Formats: sequence, C-alpha cells, structure tokens
Amino acid sequence: MPLPPLADVEVLARWMNRPADDHAVRDALTAASARFRGEVRHPVSRVADDEVRLDGHGGTVLALPAAPVVAVSLVEVQGTRVTDFAWSRVGLLRRRHGWPDELDSVRVVYTHGYEPIPEDISEAVIGEARYLLTVQPGVTSMTVGGESVAFASPAATMPLAWTRAVDRYQLHRGDLP
Repeated sequence: MPLPPLADVEVLARWMNRPADDHAVRDALTAASARFRGEVRHPVSRVADDEVRLDGHGGTVLALPAAPVVAVSLVEVQGTRVTDFAWSRVGLLRRRHGWPDELDSVRVVYTHGYEPIPEDISEAVIGEARYLLTVQPGVTSMTVGGESVAFASPAATMPLAWTRAVDRYQLHRGDLP
C-alpha cells in the first residue's frame, strides 16, 4: 500500500492557485514526499504492524530501521517468541542476554512513524513541491560545431527549511550511505 503524502494537497493547491485534483499538484507532492523519505531513510508516516527481519550481531542492542517507535507487538529470535527485551521511541531494542550472532535471525512486528506529520516536515515538503511545479528546466543555449543549444538546470541548493527538517528527522544508523 502506498504511503500518504507528507503534506496536505489542499494546502499546496492553494499556494499554487490550482485545483487540488490537478494531477501535476498531486504528482509534485508525491515526488517531494518520496524525496524527503529517501533523505531521512524511513517512511516518516505512521505504519502499523510493520514486519522486519534483522541480523543479530551478538550484542545487546539492535536498531530498528524506522522511528519513532510507538509499539512493539512481537519479537522472535530464530522463530521463537521472546519477551525479555525493552524498546525505545528512537528505535532501539535491548535484550540483556543479547541477540544471536546470526543473519536474519530476529523478526520484529512494530508500529512506527508520526501521526500527525510534524509541521516542519509538511512545510519542507510543500516548499519542494512548489519548486517542482514552478521550475521549468530546459534547453537555452549550447554550441556544438555550428549549432548552439543550452540547458537550464534548477539550483543545486535546498532551502533551509528542507535541510533543517532532513537533519532533524534523518536516522543515523550507520548502515546506509
């Protein structure tokens, strides 16, 4: 099931003075939401009963791939349900006796994400969607042989609201580039 946008399509439509059912408005919001999720490395929105399999490493703490964690309903180690663990909102599972040093040995069913979406995330996503709707990259001028054509490209820097929101909500698990 696709994740919902990280901002209200009605708000974006009002900013752009376009109808909310405009496909370009919805596509821009979907693209901006996907970009934000990619940069923070987790879904952001609430996901109930998400199932993940984790590699054990022999230590006492495992990091879940998404946060904030709001509930952990099941933890299995090598197919056996365990209850001797604690979890934190930031996405850590601690087990006093440790996790096995085995690949794909821990199964977790948990609920994570924000509901509602924090305003700074929505603001950043709306800003990116507005940008996507207004920037028209294209050919402007370039010379090859006797012919001249050029390509205009969008600015490479992101607005401060975007970079601050990404920094605030990005998961730093050390397992992704």
